[in-house]
Amino acid sequence: MDGQVLSWAPQTLGELLERQARERGGAEALVTQSGRFSFEELFRLAKDAAGGMQALGIRRGDHVGILMGNDERWLALFYGAALIGAVTVPVNTRFKAAEIDFCLKQAECKVLFYADRFLGIDFESMVSGFKNAHKTLPSGRYRPETVGPHDLLLIQFTSGTTAYPKGAMLTHDNMLRDAWAAGSRIGIRADDRYFNCRPFFHVAGSTLSALMALVAGTCLVTLPTFEAGAALEMMERERCTLVSGNDTLFQMLMGHADFPQRKLQLRGGWAAAGPQTMRAIIDVLGAKHICAAYGLSEASPNVVMSDWRDAEEQRINGLALPHEGVQLRVAPDGEIQVKGWNVMRGYINNPEASAKAFTADGWLRTGDLGALTADGRLRMVGRLKDVFRVGGENVAPAEVEEVLLAHPAVETAQVVGVPDARLGEVPCAYVTLKGKTSEKELLEWCKARCANFRVPRYLKIVDDFEAIGMTASGKVQKTRLREHALREFRLDAPA
Repeated sequence: MDGQVLSWAPQTLGELLERQARERGGAEALVTQSGRFSFEELFRLAKDAAGGMQALGIRRGDHVGILMGNDERWLALFYGAALIGAVTVPVNTRFKAAEIDFCLKQAECKVLFYADRFLGIDFESMVSGFKNAHKTLPSGRYRPETVGPHDLLLIQFTSGTTAYPKGAMLTHDNMLRDAWAAGSRIGIRADDRYFNCRPFFHVAGSTLSALMALVAGTCLVTLPTFEAGAALEMMERERCTLVSGNDTLFQMLMGHADFPQRKLQLRGGWAAAGPQTMRAIIDVLGAKHICAAYGLSEASPNVVMSDWRDAEEQRINGLALPHEGVQLRVAPDGEIQVKGWNVMRGYINNPEASAKAFTADGWLRTGDLGALTADGRLRMVGRLKDVFRVGGENVAPAEVEEVLLAHPAVETAQVVGVPDARLGEVPCAYVTLKGKTSEKELLEWCKARCANFRVPRYLKIVDDFEAIGMTASGKVQKTRLREHALREFRLDAPA
């Protein structure tokens, strides 16, 4: 269809944006809370931002921080920086001042563009001590720069689940080709309307939402941040056909009180979710062609994606092939390892972490557990560092979470390992509900469906995970959840 890239050739974000503005012109490219923008208007906003950056002295190769929610300004700054060869450093809107300061210094940012307030947070006060922090851009004339496909486009800091975030260096070709390859698998078309649940400061929002839509000439629909009720309303109003997210976000959508009244027109998209949630996305949400995705920031991020034409059972069970030119292997300890065109250059100003990220023969260590089928399809099992041992038996949290999610009253489930004097560690589960049940009933449900070493020793029903700890990309922070469990069940006290 007009506007789509049918085969891949290395290119820059600026070249792609200019071509879509020329070929798609007045077609709708972006819908935000504050307006509607055509491809021509998006290109103009990017050129204005590029000129403003040049007026501030930003040049090719300089690093530019962005601290704000999803809107046209975020994209104009990202695209504008790309036009002049500057490198975007997205800053997580949930970071505190010390974390923001760390990322800006680690990435050697020349400037930070920020919103004065977001989600009730006063960024104005938070960044008041930072040099070269700007709320607005001066006007300036955009002067084209020579930019290449293998120049850096973005430095993606990890989501904040670690004490010291690491900034993965990604090129124009890394991200654009990944957006194209993943979009080809989900069958994105220029006449689709793609609702984005993910923050732009995360690669699922930048590569697999904004850039995927841009490559395909598709209209992107987004909100400043994810809230299930507002998302359902916007998806219905804008007649969205594609959606993407992780298991937590989809569970929040389907568990919202407004969901039964909404008339959605979803046909597909992608999800990083387990079989129970994938089945619900097809049967309950109605996205019949939903595809299973697996990836990580260091791989731009998508490594494997289902094809929308794959058998439903394959898509539900997350059995997907890597993209052409991307290699996979599973190490003896079960770790998934990756090599190919989507892999980062390394971590910015962190040679020690960069060296640890790769094997001696050059494969990216993902830290994830998986298995390969005979025909080369990957099934992701869980995080290597999340796996815990119960009396000598390995338990991946995802295994227990799937059992809990199969209960009709359970909306979301999160499992961590906690200390036990006899067994070393035991499972501890936290769940939110969409129906009526009790903690005792859920434990009995687990006992009837999984090995005794996988049955939670502790289980707590909660209203949500916000107070316990979620990243802004919708992931529950397992380290903070475990710390919460130790306090709640007094497991940090002497035996």
